[in-house]
Amino acid sequence: MNEMQLLKKLITYDSSIRSQVDLALDFVIEHLANHGIHGEIVDNKGFRSFVATIGEGPKTLVFNGHLDVVSGQKDQFLPYEKDGRIYGRGSADMKGGCVAMIGAMIALKNEKLNCKVMLQLVTDEETGGKKCSKYLVEQGYVGDFVICTEPTLMNISVQAKGIIIMDIVTKGVSAHGSRPWTGINAIEKSIANFEIIRALPVLSEGSDFYESSTVNLAMITGGDIYNRVPDRCVMGLDIRYVPHVNPETIVRDIESAIDGEVVVRSIEHGVRVDPNSDYIRQLELSIKAVTPKAEITFSGQHGGSDGRFFAAKGIPAIEFGPSGANWHGDDEYLDVESMQKLQLILIDYAKNFK
Repeated sequence: MNEMQLLKKLITYDSSIRSQVDLALDFVIEHLANHGIHGEIVDNKGFRSFVATIGEGPKTLVFNGHLDVVSGQKDQFLPYEKDGRIYGRGSADMKGGCVAMIGAMIALKNEKLNCKVMLQLVTDEETGGKKCSKYLVEQGYVGDFVICTEPTLMNISVQAKGIIIMDIVTKGVSAHGSRPWTGINAIEKSIANFEIIRALPVLSEGSDFYESSTVNLAMITGGDIYNRVPDRCVMGLDIRYVPHVNPETIVRDIESAIDGEVVVRSIEHGVRVDPNSDYIRQLELSIKAVTPKAEITFSGQHGGSDGRFFAAKGIPAIEFGPSGANWHGDDEYLDVESMQKLQLILIDYAKNFK
């Protein structure tokens, strides 16, 4: 089975469903075993990851990718090819990137490498990554440098925003709805708090790749009947912060600025990798070796990837993956040539990794 056949087969699994992503993982494990690559299944409360390592040497290069996808219509799991593209849910995000890593591992299996290459295939990135990649990191499945082959349009993504999920609990004073001036409307106070938060200087800072951090008012709950002034309101915020900013500073500044209670639900680290590091310089050489005319560009991601779990441990992790479009949307597709080039770049990089 070649890479194209493998990708098309993987797309047929509706791996937004737990049972289907497990079948997709089993299929890949069998495919690798047929090519002489064996590893281990790491189970964390029913969430399964697969880890296989080849090569020898003092340093370890990690290839990390996810087989789960977001939900889609039934026909999106029937892949088709047109004009050099493969259409289907997960083609770009990120089964195409996984196929490139799998193909690279097979091609490298019999090479005499000066490093170890660890392939990690996980099944819960789209729902947070905490049961798979985060667990792998906690259990010591780490290396010296990590490549997540998320779809980056062949850009080297050296930064990714961090994530703060928090609730803002605002209290008011109840009153009859016909006499609102006798109470304090908690929903109105919440809206005022939201505007204060968005205007905070710490969230206005930019960086090389970002104009500023962002604040998404994701949920708001308050009030129970029409003829009463609400005395409590809860806002759910999704804050994506530029990676050089300390998230604890953001939390403290919010607590100091608003009239309400801050309840932090989670803080996820951002990613910052030095584009002048030896690891990146070697990747540039590998890109040029495969695509001599390519213009190498760097980027930062607004969304998070499983690379953040490695970054939290001080391990440099980048996103570098194929071209495509419309992931998480209709008509998702992968540019086939970019997947093929990606595989060759990963092979060259592993051969020269040091």
